[in-house]
Amino acid sequence: MSHPRVLDRNRTALVVVDIQEAFRPVIPEFDRIVSRAKIAIQGFQILELPIIITEQYPKGLGRTIDELLEIIPDDFDFIEKTAFSSCGAQPFYEQLRATDVSQVVLCGIETHVCVNQTAHDLLTEAFEVHILNDAVGSRYEQDKATAISKMRMNGVVPSCVEMALFELLRDSKADHFKEIQNLIK
Repeated sequence: MSHPRVLDRNRTALVVVDIQEAFRPVIPEFDRIVSRAKIAIQGFQILELPIIITEQYPKGLGRTIDELLEIIPDDFDFIEKTAFSSCGAQPFYEQLRATDVSQVVLCGIETHVCVNQTAHDLLTEAFEVHILNDAVGSRYEQDKATAISKMRMNGVVPSCVEMALFELLRDSKADHFKEIQNLIK
């Protein structure tokens, strides 16, 4: 029996928010954030769990970065949005509801804007939200820290990529354990 706030493979989806080209020069540790998000995506792919990826006004901010596009199928259905919260895009909400999950693992950019508003809207819609602290970023560290603090105060569960993947596995004898272990080495 596991604690209700531990991730469960049968009810979890990954949401990747706006990791786009325009943010590369302005987000500190951008490459680290991308690396961690990439591992999360690959882990969810291995476990065959739902993944939703949003793009904030891609016409102006560019598409999802190439490092992530190279691991995403060509026919992947990205969610374009103009609202800061991903929930403000009807296709996002429809895609998420179609997965029939109750837990959302969240990562992306910027922590204090789109990630924060998405997290709060997901909480309002009764989703349990886990934020990957090692796969989110903002232009200023204080903005990121404030957003994470606010989200935690309102019920978002702090996590990191490795923690989330091992919670989803639950056991070293689980299917795909070795594949996941190789991702994080």
